Amino acid sequence: MIYNFFAMMFRMRYINRWGLFRNTCFENICEHGLDVAILAHALAVIKNKRCGGSVNPEHAALIGIYHDAAEIFTGDLPTTIKYINSEICKEYKKIEKLASKKLLEMLPADIKPEYENIFEPTDSEIIKIVKGADKLAALIKCIEENKVANSEFANFEKGILEELKNLNCPEINIFLEEFLPAYRLSLGDPNFVGDLTI
Repeated sequence: MIYNFFAMMFRMRYINRWGLFRNTCFENICEHGLDVAILAHALAVIKNKRCGGSVNPEHAALIGIYHDAAEIFTGDLPTTIKYINSEICKEYKKIEKLASKKLLEMLPADIKPEYENIFEPTDSEIIKIVKGADKLAALIKCIEENKVANSEFANFEKGILEELKNLNCPEINIFLEEFLPAYRLSLGDPNFVGDLTI
């Protein structure tokens, strides 16, 4: 029998994000998944090292990689539509869940259980970390667009930053204070790369 789960995963590169926004740099859900994985791993490490946590950073990263995989079927629904009211949000969550189940059905029975806890995580701390990482990735996208004078993302950036601060999540606050400022620097800034002499 032939299973097409992994071939479908490779289709994430064809699903673009930010459909309603004018973009200077397009982003697909494959690229976004990597960004969220890096950030989720970082937040989990910060939580463990600085905030007394005991979450698995590698598991957080894996969930980050696959967190938008359902959009292979659904596409990236703009936030302004997805969250316009509670009913639409609830129905869209159902559609995403059905899409995730469809993807999991593309795996052999003996391998499927290894992916169920990635597509449908149950650890509330890791779920919160991945959601925070997803919002951080959106904030970073806004910063990158604003750096090249694309004002399309300016108001959205303010809203996301406010949401992140309201999460009252110590590891996110640490990231915002210690790591986020570097995203506002340019490559030519000596504070960005320092001395490259080897």
